[in-house]
Amino acid sequence: MVSGWVRDLYVPMTHTLNTRQDAAAEIQDSEDGAVSLAGTSGLYTKRAVGLAALLAVLLGAFIASLAHGANPIPYADVWDAIWHRGENEASYIVWDQRFPRTVIAIVTGAAFALSGALIQALTRNPLADSGILGVNAGAGLAVTVGVGVFGIAGITQYIWFAFIGAAATTILVYIIGLAGGARGANPATLVLAGVALAAVFGGVTSFLQLIDPDTFEAIRNWNLGSVARTSLNDAQSVLPFLLLGVILAILVSTDLNSIALGDDLAASLGTKVVRARILTILAVTVLAGGATALTGGIGFVGLMVPHVVRWIVGPDQRWMFFYCLIGGPVMVLLADTLGRIIARPGEIEVGILTAVIGAPVLIALVRRKNASGL
Repeated sequence: MVSGWVRDLYVPMTHTLNTRQDAAAEIQDSEDGAVSLAGTSGLYTKRAVGLAALLAVLLGAFIASLAHGANPIPYADVWDAIWHRGENEASYIVWDQRFPRTVIAIVTGAAFALSGALIQALTRNPLADSGILGVNAGAGLAVTVGVGVFGIAGITQYIWFAFIGAAATTILVYIIGLAGGARGANPATLVLAGVALAAVFGGVTSFLQLIDPDTFEAIRNWNLGSVARTSLNDAQSVLPFLLLGVILAILVSTDLNSIALGDDLAASLGTKVVRARILTILAVTVLAGGATALTGGIGFVGLMVPHVVRWIVGPDQRWMFFYCLIGGPVMVLLADTLGRIIARPGEIEVGILTAVIGAPVLIALVRRKNASGL
C-alpha cells in the first residue's frame, strides 16, 4: 500500500474526473500501488524544468517590452541602461517611460491569470474567466458609479469600488449558476449569466459616460484596458491587495484539488468546502478588482493562460497557480509590446489585443466536446 502522504500527493495529480465513482476508483488504484515514487519524482522534475523555461520567456518578454515602442532601442542599449542608469536618451526611455508600464503589465497579468484559474477551479468550468463571467465589467461599473456619484478620483479610491463590484458580480454569477437545484454550478449557465451581466454592466457604464462626458473623461480610455496610464505609485497602493490574493490562492490550492473530485468526496477527504469557496471568492475579488482598478478590464488573460498551463502541468492547482503567476505576465507583456509594434508610432491598447486573440480561443474551447467541466 502506498503511504498516506504519497496518496495525498497523487490525488491532486489525477486526471479530471467527471463522477465521484471514477474518483473513488482512482484513489483505490493509488492505494493498490499504481503510483511509484520514481514516477512522482519525474513529474516534479518535468514541471520544475517547465517553470524555469517559462521564467526565461518572461525575461525575454520583459526586455522586449523595454526595447520596443515609438522609438525602438537596440537590445544592447536596453541591457546597458538597466544596469547603468544614466542621463542619456535610452536610459530615460527605459526607466521613465517603459519600465513603469512593464511592471504594471507583470503585476496585472499575474493577477488576471491567477483569478481566472481560481474561478475555473471554483466553478469546475473551463470557460470561466473574470472577463467572461462579468467580474471585470462589474468592477468597472462600480468605479464608474463612484466617479459619477461620489466624485472619486485616483487608484486609491477606485480600488474600493472595484472590490465591491467584483465581489458582488462574482457572488451573483455563482448564485445564478446554482439555480435549478443542480449539484454545483452549471458551466453553461455560468457563462451565459456572466456574458449577460457583462453586457448589461458595459451598457450601463457606456450610458453613464455618454450622458456626462466631461465627468467621465478620466476613465474613458481606462475602460479599454491599458497599462500605459498608471504610475508605479498607483501600483504600490494596489500591490498589498494583490499579494493577499496570491496568499489566499496558495492557501486554498490543495482544497480546490479535492473539490475538483466532487463536494462529497472532498468533504470525506477532510476539506472544508464552504470555507474554501469563501476564500476563493475573496481571492478572486482582490485579484480581479485590484487589477481592474489599475488597468481597466483586460479580458481573456484568465481564460487562455490557465488552459495553456493545464496542458503542461495537468490539473494540480498548486503548480497551475505558480505557472499562472508567470504565464499571465508573459501574455500581457507580449500583447502590450505587439500593440506598440504594429501601430507605431501610436499603440493599440492591450485590452483590445487580448480580446482579439481570446475570442477565437473561446470559440474553440466551446466547440470541444470535453469542455463542459473540470
